Amino acid sequence: MTDTAPPLGPGAAVLAFDVGGTDTKSAMVDASGRVLGLRRTPTARDAGDAAGAVAASFVELARALREEHPEVDVSAAGVSVPGLVDEVRGLGLFASNLGWRDAPIRDLAERALGLPVAFGHDVRAAGDAEHRLGAARGYDDAVVLAIGTGIASSMLIGGQPYSAGGYAGEFGHSLADPHGERCPCGAIGCLETVASAGAIARRYRTASGREVAGARAVLAAAGDGDPVARDIWDSAVEALAEGIARLVATLAPEAIVIGGGLSQAGPALFEPLRERVDALLSFHRRPVLLRAELGDDAGLLGTALAARDLAAARAAAGTAAP
Repeated sequence: MTDTAPPLGPGAAVLAFDVGGTDTKSAMVDASGRVLGLRRTPTARDAGDAAGAVAASFVELARALREEHPEVDVSAAGVSVPGLVDEVRGLGLFASNLGWRDAPIRDLAERALGLPVAFGHDVRAAGDAEHRLGAARGYDDAVVLAIGTGIASSMLIGGQPYSAGGYAGEFGHSLADPHGERCPCGAIGCLETVASAGAIARRYRTASGREVAGARAVLAAAGDGDPVARDIWDSAVEALAEGIARLVATLAPEAIVIGGGLSQAGPALFEPLRERVDALLSFHRRPVLLRAELGDDAGLLGTALAARDLAAARAAAGTAAP
């Protein structure tokens, strides 16, 4: 399936691969910044060699992109993956939904593609794209939240992403309720057990005994006067507000950008969330709360930007491709 994305502006021509637990997004970016051949394909699986299977899939994806656009001469590639990621060493430290630990994904991708590879975390890539191209433009101290099935974040401090060896940004696994549900991560009461889109739908099904398609259906039911839905929605907003207030006290971001499926609720999310965050703060610098602008393409665009940065650095240093 092909798609379109906003142009990135002039720079090196690169390949980009944004690997998810279900699908992998891939595209080519030409020297003018056009995003070419953007598509989603099922993420490669191999229980015996999960990382190797993903790296091998890049070969076929790259071949298809090059055949479609033979006039484009790429000089680098970008790869982003979920889970715990060590960008410096090029390792996928852990990804429960993909099945790897301490996997040398950057090295595997470089060998598979024959190109230098910029390797990173999918949400940090999305955060970088929102900072350079989207809603966080102009804010050097910002947090980008992705709220969907789970909750993840990307933190920018002084315009630079903060990763702490891959462990920073696990906002969804901050404590929200010490007496709450056990999270799949093993901890009790993580924020994403209360306030993710997946949790909102699951909690409503449990409390009401009724099936619901997703969080937006719960919001619609709340608007129609369903008291159970209203309680579930309000408790999710409250948990998010409390988590954001803690972020504000710790990091003092100028902006908090919210993307992912839950952001599609629009004013029904942002208006009460702004009110509750404001009520929880006192002397703190109040961040602007913004809806992400780049949608589902943010991770892929950030991955392409990282590949372009790598190509530029290698060109400046006069370094040849592997």
